[in-house]
Amino acid sequence: MSAVSPGARDCGERGAAATRARPATGRPHPPTPPGGPLRVAVIGGGPGGLYAAALLKRLDPRRQISVWERNAPDDTFGFGVVLSDETLGGIEHADPRVYDALQRHFTRWDDIDIVHRGARHTSGGHGFAALGRKRLLDILHTRCRELGVDLRFRTEAPAGLPHTHDLVIAADGVHSATRETYADTFRPRVTAHRCRYIWLAADFPFDSFRFEIAETEHGVMQLHGYPYAPDASTVIIEMREEVWHAAGFDELDEAESIGRCAKIFAEALRGRPLTSNNSTWTTFRTVVNDRWSHGNVVLLGDAAHTAHFSIGSGTKLAVEDALALAACLEERDSLPEALTAYEAERRPVVASTQRAARASLEWFENLGLYLDQPPRQFAFNLLTRSRRVTHDNLRLRDARFTQTVEREFGCPPGTPPMFTPFRLRGLTLRNRVVVSPMDMYSAVDGVPGDFHLVHLGARALGGAGLVMTEMVCVSEEGRITPGCTGLYTGRQAEAWKRITTFVHHRAPGTAIGVQLGHSGRKGSTKLMWEGMDEPLEEGNWPLVAPSALPYKEGGQTPRELSRAQLTDIREQFAAAAVRAARAGFDLLELHCAHGYLLSGFLSPLTNRRTDAYGGSLDKRLRFPLEVFDAVRTVWPGERPMTVRISATDWAEGGTTAEDAVEIARAFAAHGADAIDVSTGQVVADERPQFGRSYQTPFADRIRHTAGIPVIAVGAISSWDDVNSLILAGRTDLCALARPHLYDPHWTLHAAAEQGYTGPGAVWPAPYRAGSRRPRTGRLDAPKPRLSLGGGDTRAR
Repeated sequence: MSAVSPGARDCGERGAAATRARPATGRPHPPTPPGGPLRVAVIGGGPGGLYAAALLKRLDPRRQISVWERNAPDDTFGFGVVLSDETLGGIEHADPRVYDALQRHFTRWDDIDIVHRGARHTSGGHGFAALGRKRLLDILHTRCRELGVDLRFRTEAPAGLPHTHDLVIAADGVHSATRETYADTFRPRVTAHRCRYIWLAADFPFDSFRFEIAETEHGVMQLHGYPYAPDASTVIIEMREEVWHAAGFDELDEAESIGRCAKIFAEALRGRPLTSNNSTWTTFRTVVNDRWSHGNVVLLGDAAHTAHFSIGSGTKLAVEDALALAACLEERDSLPEALTAYEAERRPVVASTQRAARASLEWFENLGLYLDQPPRQFAFNLLTRSRRVTHDNLRLRDARFTQTVEREFGCPPGTPPMFTPFRLRGLTLRNRVVVSPMDMYSAVDGVPGDFHLVHLGARALGGAGLVMTEMVCVSEEGRITPGCTGLYTGRQAEAWKRITTFVHHRAPGTAIGVQLGHSGRKGSTKLMWEGMDEPLEEGNWPLVAPSALPYKEGGQTPRELSRAQLTDIREQFAAAAVRAARAGFDLLELHCAHGYLLSGFLSPLTNRRTDAYGGSLDKRLRFPLEVFDAVRTVWPGERPMTVRISATDWAEGGTTAEDAVEIARAFAAHGADAIDVSTGQVVADERPQFGRSYQTPFADRIRHTAGIPVIAVGAISSWDDVNSLILAGRTDLCALARPHLYDPHWTLHAAAEQGYTGPGAVWPAPYRAGSRRPRTGRLDAPKPRLSLGGGDTRAR
């Protein structure tokens, strides 16, 4: 479960002492003999490798299986291991004897304690089971010997195993030498992160999973602790690299480090000492491989992938790899088919876990951002940091804790966080849901028609607090496609007034906002469904941009804007804002994202100017800020203005998260009321890291660093996610696009599914009968058994 830092600690904790058997070398062996691989070599004697060996031998006693481990059988470099109920279910099905042995040694508990600034906050109902790592290895050693697996300790794996065996399983850890030998095939990417940590133990059992935050003169440090035996607990001490140096840990030996840690966290440790087992300070490394097999060599566990220890999935993933590999070898007719099926089955699960682990890892790296949150909100934020544990399932686990957090946040009784109001300047939104801007490409001569009335009107009737238009272009030349809307003529303004009037009269309480933009180098293209970002075959118009760089190969090269043209465009934005105010829009958003004109000035990848509008970030900001000021001057003072930015370009050398904070600060200083935080679409060769709520961390960082309200966007699809993000303080508003295409009444349906009938979600009078349909859904479902590393299994 991602709310905790449990002890499946294969990933990195083994450090320099990790199993580093000499890699198998040479060309992999030819196809497997009939009946599956009979000669199997396993490199690495950790839990994943041992369990794979035991499973394969049990499934086919004819197999000759050898495990090569360079360390002694009782050498281990960690303490506690936590396995999920899901993983244990797989073990029970595959080998009841291993399951029974594990069950006899588990330590179980339910609570998570979060200690921050002298206050302890407890959340219950979580359900953990742990045992010692050495005990786990003993159980697996015993089972392997019972089955006849050849365990070779203190022995390097010989060269040439792929020639002498039908299958070689490389379970040789995060520092896998086998992976490096075939790096051209596996194409590994290893990323080091910003924190140092050390894995230790205490000689007493914690009565819960404990997170403790220490704010020292050198910086923030944190303790992750949990019991794994009647007389022992795992203790991990973690801090950012610069804090580690400032505190002098880089100059201390092992004993001195342990003593210092015990002193810093003396209260949590009840004054007891900490112990180590060849423990060293290390930096976590995330391992990703493009492929997991090469001929008859296959990667398993940390050799194939790692997930940060704070979600406790290292041993879990390795054991589940072993289960899947054994099953695929049984079910498939040939080794190549089996290895392909193994990777196809496991890769999506691992990718999902790694996304959750990355979110958790980054939360702890940036822990300092959240220290001033209200105490229980801080605890809720920590528990939900990976996005796998959510508001809804925390409420199922511990309703009292969650209700207390809601009360501190300001939720009236029975009001989900998403239905609390939010004020921007003179505008109060009745809830936190925004219909995100979505280009419809359905205008004629820039005029919104009946389609736009129905499209925006339907979503306004659907209950969102704020409905945004698509990007409305400030000039004919500033359109993306011939189907884009505009606000550069009076006729267009009158058409928009028809829509705002409908929203205000027929959906009272819903605000409607306009997003103003200019396409820049991304203009003069086909309608999205005819070829997104593809140039028109005829009827093209000339493009302008900060620099003469085409968006993509084969696209039109724009002209670099002159000073006079910059003035003209600034005036076009201001004129469009005047028309927008007269048309009755409640809020105006300036589009400075996704590679359009103003975004093109902000990114160093698209702005190569050498004048006052290019170079440093301050200079790249100059024109977008000039446009903002011109618009703010003519936009009514009581009506809010927001700015949409791309917080990263997802490309080397582009806008960074640190740049995004400075961009947000600059717009806030000029009067922006909120920052709408998107990412990417600035350059065609971007490599975004897609996943559930994947853009939210950028909004979170801006909110807590720049001190300005934010709108989070990007793969937010459930009301549970909206509640979680709002209550954790990661965003102020959530903008959803595709969910509103699927269901225009998404917000009202979210209210109905949660049993909410208050002022934050008012059904239009003609629709009220539909609000009384019987409630179904997760709130009426039985309480789930929640387990480590499992949690929510929705698509991420």
